[in-house]
Amino acid sequence: MDFELSDRCKDYQEKLLSFMDEHVYPAEATYTAQMAEADSPNVQPPVLEELKVEARSRGLWNLFHPHENAEWGSPGLSNLDYAPLAEIMGRSPHLAPEATNCNAPDTGNMEVLELFGTQEHKERWLKPLLNGEIASAFCMTEPAVASSDATNVQLQMVKGGDEYVLNGRKWFASNALHPHAKVLIVMGKTDPEASTHRQQSMMVVPIDAPGVTIVRGLPVFGYMDREGHADIIFEDVRVPAKDLLAGEGEGFMISQARLGPGRIHHCMRSIGMAERSLDLMIRRAQERETFGAPVADRANIQDWIAEARIEIETTRLLVLKTAWLMDTVGNREARTEIAAIKVAAPQMALKIIDRAIQVHGGGGVTDDFPLASFYAHQRTLRLADGPDEVHKRSIAKMELKRMRNLVAAA
Repeated sequence: MDFELSDRCKDYQEKLLSFMDEHVYPAEATYTAQMAEADSPNVQPPVLEELKVEARSRGLWNLFHPHENAEWGSPGLSNLDYAPLAEIMGRSPHLAPEATNCNAPDTGNMEVLELFGTQEHKERWLKPLLNGEIASAFCMTEPAVASSDATNVQLQMVKGGDEYVLNGRKWFASNALHPHAKVLIVMGKTDPEASTHRQQSMMVVPIDAPGVTIVRGLPVFGYMDREGHADIIFEDVRVPAKDLLAGEGEGFMISQARLGPGRIHHCMRSIGMAERSLDLMIRRAQERETFGAPVADRANIQDWIAEARIEIETTRLLVLKTAWLMDTVGNREARTEIAAIKVAAPQMALKIIDRAIQVHGGGGVTDDFPLASFYAHQRTLRLADGPDEVHKRSIAKMELKRMRNLVAAA
């Protein structure tokens, strides 16, 4: 196996690292100050719009998108080429992904609209999303059911004539409180009598459609994130039948198509957060002294540093293997690895972030450093896009099937 990055990837790495050093990291303090001055946590600080303009001028735009398109600024990178870039963006998760138009859930929603949307959907919603002019949210999780099993969704989509009427409740609709949010992709139940995986459908719903009520933003570990995690009620929301995606009963299929790439993007960014946390831990350990010697001289701290490097490299190799498989044999054939990295990457990052917090002492749990926010983000990621337990169950089922097939073939 060749571990050398492609020349194209190296070129974008160099451009992205320069952008991070020259613009993103210096903008972090400005971002914090502008957010502190705002009347609401759900605002678009001016510095972020400035970063978007700068990123696009440098050709660092829609890097996640697998198809080259000059109009959208998309270079058409493979998963393997994109992985190291997403890792770099993960070092400043509040700024870099959105600055380059590579932030969730917009990336996944753009993929859904491109794969399953009509020409009208693409003109009205996909193009402005690709241009970074609007934001979107994905509505699948519900408060009344265990949404780790997507077949549990209860929001009703009842057809009458040439429209559907939606009734139900969603929550953790990330991005729905973004000031630029204009559209929702909503998963609901169209036919309770169909087979288990054919009961669900997805629809495109304008966020300002009559009957859509955003009740509140949900705090996550006490953080009211800028994009918001919305609790939304749908009450007699009338949606034209033409806004059904792919067809009735295709909701579960669409969810699987959407979540595969999204999961790997999250894992790539997790590695970036772990790398930055390790850098912060080392710097702090070298700067501080306890009992007459630098903290970095303590054996247990050196163990933490060494273990962090081993764990980051191990996880990175698994992520790169997964990206390579997705490029060469497709998402379905890479499903074991996709599930594995979704478990491994957040757990690895959490361990390193936790130790970096410990080395920082009391400062580590404050907002003077990004570590507390990193920790909240990564702990949440163990639930987002499916909890660890669901991914482990999937891996175990595939391993059990593998052994059954070996025994049967013997």
